[in-house]
Amino acid sequence: MRLKSKHAIVTGAGQGMGRDISLRFAHEGADVVLAGRTKAPLESLVQEIESLGRRAMSVLIDVTDRAAVEQMYADVVTAYGNVDIIVACAATGFNRKLIDLTWEEAHRIIDVCQNGVVHTCQLGAMRMVAQVEDGRAPGRIVIIGSIHAEVPFSEAAPYNMAKIAINQFCEHLALELGPYHINVNTINPGWIDTPNEHRKFSEESLDAGARAIPWKRMGRPEEIAGIVQFLVGDNVSYMSGACIRADGAMLPALALH
Repeated sequence: MRLKSKHAIVTGAGQGMGRDISLRFAHEGADVVLAGRTKAPLESLVQEIESLGRRAMSVLIDVTDRAAVEQMYADVVTAYGNVDIIVACAATGFNRKLIDLTWEEAHRIIDVCQNGVVHTCQLGAMRMVAQVEDGRAPGRIVIIGSIHAEVPFSEAAPYNMAKIAINQFCEHLALELGPYHINVNTINPGWIDTPNEHRKFSEESLDAGARAIPWKRMGRPEEIAGIVQFLVGDNVSYMSGACIRADGAMLPALALH
């Protein structure tokens, strides 16, 4: 129960990494606000978290809507009193050559993966700073990035550029929030076995890709959740502005080849 009495917000909580992060927080004693765009998986997760004896609330939200994100924080503060942990996990993307993308498609990817993170973290940081100034404990912010920020994967130009941008954003936000002792860190996952990957690729492609990773498998969402848990813990009070890669040594393998 290392997060007992903490209040956490997770965007992109309906599936994949966001879902496992939310469950990990609940198992550690936190109350969790589940933000996403699809009602059914969020409501199911609320029930699962409440069965663990923790409070949970779902928020239907598009993180590109700044006013909606601001309202979410106001509602959370009304319900729980404060915000201790923020995890910006919402993302979108698909594989297509840049010359075949419409501007609307490219803009949507950038808007969610870059601007949505900025809205979530900036507005949340404002709340956390106000809480510190009121004498409360500083909070923790974790951004879920991608190894796409470190290598330009093909057919993913808007996603690549958005992930690079939020790595830089993390460092800048950590610098500004340093005087308040609010930690801001990024995790760059490699290829993680989430429902979205099974929608984008055939099982044969997934199997072949997994075998090319030195660990001979894709990562699991719960493994990323474990790193998030580490970053929001009280024992990581001096770590801020860092980027942790979790890819089963996928990137070193690509570099060596």
